[in-house]
Amino acid sequence: MTPAELSRTVLRAVRRAVDEGVLRAPVPERAVVERPRPGGRGDYATNVALKLAGPAGRPAREVAEILRALLIGYEAISDVEVTGPGFLNFTLAQDAHASVVRTVLTQGRAYGHGGALAGDVVRVGRGPLADAVARLAHAQGATVVRTETGEPGSLPSALVARLGRDAAVWSLLWPTATASPDDLLVQRETNPLFRVRYAHARTRALVRNAGTLGFEGEGEGEREVSVEEEGDQLGRVLVDYPGVLEAAARHRAPDRLARHLDMAAEAFFRFHDTHPVLPPGDEKPSVAHRSRLALAEATGTVLAGGLSLLGISAPEHL
Repeated sequence: MTPAELSRTVLRAVRRAVDEGVLRAPVPERAVVERPRPGGRGDYATNVALKLAGPAGRPAREVAEILRALLIGYEAISDVEVTGPGFLNFTLAQDAHASVVRTVLTQGRAYGHGGALAGDVVRVGRGPLADAVARLAHAQGATVVRTETGEPGSLPSALVARLGRDAAVWSLLWPTATASPDDLLVQRETNPLFRVRYAHARTRALVRNAGTLGFEGEGEGEREVSVEEEGDQLGRVLVDYPGVLEAAARHRAPDRLARHLDMAAEAFFRFHDTHPVLPPGDEKPSVAHRSRLALAEATGTVLAGGLSLLGISAPEHL
């Protein structure tokens, strides 16, 4: 269950409470679902009960308890707790992150695309930043209208000549990622663009090598090794990706996506270094190896899809 899916689930609970007459308040257009703040509990939290308390004329904790009773039965949610003045804190079911891997592999690069901005008209100018905003907005269902104002229509030739097109685009989309644009020329993990593209290339190499060994990521019917057990942080990054795409589109901020891709790359390398994806020697691949391969493949899909939205290539070999 992604934050966007959890948000929709919360709204369904609100709508049900209103329809059943246990809550008298207008149903909001969206419910903000975020990671708990320091000291919080569970995987995600929402303040929707605090927002509804005034219109409903009831204490926020009372509203939260009404919603909790309606949310606790969902299969993907293992626990819902009311904390503080009326926050709802969610703990996802054990296989929730693993189910996201299946979703990514099914949807491919379209994972995270949706209709959050359906009906909105987004006006953008020309240039790499505007192009990225346009792609992000379109991926969230917005209508994009091009104007002749704003950025120049192409990258500065001198910057492209010095860095290459991909690095030049990255330097404009996330200018604070490195001390200077020239740092993007360094082919090592201190270069965030290299980190992201190398992580993608590594995931593709793992899939190719697994194919040579005669196995693939786990199938739909196979028993899974829980992502929480083997790659909790990486699983969380994949779960959060749709919310990052929506926020980047809503706030016209492609740098948010660039930062998230960098986080995904770092999480992948930590996972890769501690959990071998390919079996050693002549050992046959286990369920664990298949599960790890599926997680690696899903990570590569997210990295490639994110880079494409930024207008940056995702080579399979580096």
